[in-house]
Amino acid sequence: MSLRVSVAIALADRQELFELVLAEGSRVADALAAPEVRARLEALGITPTAVGVWSRRCARETPLRDGDRVEVYRPIVADAKEMRRSRARLRPSTRSRSGR
Repeated sequence: MSLRVSVAIALADRQELFELVLAEGSRVADALAAPEVRARLEALGITPTAVGVWSRRCARETPLRDGDRVEVYRPIVADAKEMRRSRARLRPSTRSRSGR
């Protein structure tokens, strides 16, 4: 028996999707080691550190089921909370009486 899974690689401006047929009992690591996926990751210079199945982070040893979508996540470049704090510091408040 075999499993049909997809592997999605998240890039800054697009997403690349690979459809794979793997052996029953395959794991996330097996999907990432598929020749076409491994070649594309190497070409992009990506070392997958964070992966997930259907938007839920998981380990590489996680077993796959038919129809699963393995996702390779990009590292976070900026912390959203910190960026908002820095923008708020730049503008004086219109509600403050002291103008700070």
